[in-house]
Amino acid sequence: MDKFFKLKENQTSVKQEVIAGITTFVSMAYVFFLNPQILSQAGMSQLAVFIAAIIVAVFGTLLMGLYANVPFALAPGIGMQAYFTYTIVFGFGFKWQQALAIVFLVGMLDIVITLTHGRQAIVKAIPTELKAAIGGGLGVFVTYIGLKNAGFINFVISGSNIISVNDKPYAGGTVKGGLDSLLASGGVTPELTKFIQASALLALIGLLILTFLVIRKVPGAFLITLIATTLIGIPMGVTNTHLSAATSLPNAFGEFGHTFGAAFGAHGMGTLWSSWPQASLAIVTVFAMGLTGLFDAIGTLIGIGNQTGIFSKEDQEAFVADNSFNSKMDKALVVDTFTTTLAGVVGTSNTTTFIESATGVAAGGRTGLTNIVTALGFLAMLFLSPLVSVIPTAATAPLLIVVGIMMMGEFKKIDWSDLAVAIPAFFTSIFMGFSFSISYGIAAGFIFYIVVKVAQGKWKELSPILLVITAFFLANFILLAFI
Repeated sequence: MDKFFKLKENQTSVKQEVIAGITTFVSMAYVFFLNPQILSQAGMSQLAVFIAAIIVAVFGTLLMGLYANVPFALAPGIGMQAYFTYTIVFGFGFKWQQALAIVFLVGMLDIVITLTHGRQAIVKAIPTELKAAIGGGLGVFVTYIGLKNAGFINFVISGSNIISVNDKPYAGGTVKGGLDSLLASGGVTPELTKFIQASALLALIGLLILTFLVIRKVPGAFLITLIATTLIGIPMGVTNTHLSAATSLPNAFGEFGHTFGAAFGAHGMGTLWSSWPQASLAIVTVFAMGLTGLFDAIGTLIGIGNQTGIFSKEDQEAFVADNSFNSKMDKALVVDTFTTTLAGVVGTSNTTTFIESATGVAAGGRTGLTNIVTALGFLAMLFLSPLVSVIPTAATAPLLIVVGIMMMGEFKKIDWSDLAVAIPAFFTSIFMGFSFSISYGIAAGFIFYIVVKVAQGKWKELSPILLVITAFFLANFILLAFI
């Protein structure tokens, strides 16, 4: 074991790696309850998504440990979960089966980019401030989803020609929560809730608990908050305590059969190309998700690896300059891309290298042995399938809010005092939340970056790759105008 994982070389021990693996598991366990809640809104079975998320997390985390020998765990990314449901399904109108097909295509695209070293060209082509803006923008997007799911924001609707709200006849007044299928000629004004609803009050309690725990740096703060908020919700009448045989592990695998391979079924891959406008939208979406996932993975790996020495200076230089796959960074990205491809097959959203892996690294994790322990913890989660339907949205919403806040740390890398930097960074990040679309935010940022460079007379500094990417986005906007 010492020879395989190079424990002495990395100045660690079996005991240290086991503790680190348990720490990472406890920090990430909440993801498996959050993922089904978000994707089920798109029409998918909660139990099926629960099983699928565990399968890809175990596969990716084990492969990351055995092949790349680094302590970074993988699971369906929170930002991509939100993108899957709220942008691809609700925003663009794709069916969830088609969305899974898009996830699979994203994985295939990332595999091609990674194996051909195209990621090096893309990483070099995208300005540093826009990379940071994409990361921070994901935080804005995820936080907004959390606030919306918590019920902290209500929407007052004015106008008399309203057809429906959430597919139900609308007679006027105030709409609590989402406005996903609102068709109105009047205006929509957001306002803060008065916290008279039990679910909103429970979400507030959960947010206060989580804030206290993360500030105190309590290990497993997210999982503790999830459990505590769910329990508090029982006397408040928010938590569903009625368990049935329908939530058992055997039945969960039965549900899993409906989503496994659905990306290639009658409503999946083949239907993406039924019309040119839809096909073009699918292509742009694949590209946008692939680009976002690429930056997310690289940002996490470099961010944690640099601080701890897991990736040496030589390893990072080899990643940029070498055409082989000898560096840990190269191997880690290969694992990340193959795991996303599997996610599309089994039935969940894109996977990513989780920032929560930093907790395990902080506990002393330095090699892939940490991941082996973490993956075993993920596997044990299978026996908790009956609890999936018990946890209320009010218990998971605070987690989304705080995770989003953490993602906004990328904003510190942007020089907001320089308008030439701030303008494209603003449209990249803030537009993600306001437009309810990650890809639209990236597109807006790229377009304004080009405008700024032309205004400065520095158009020669524009990378051909950046221009091609922006051309794809512009073509998509033109097509949407005629749909």
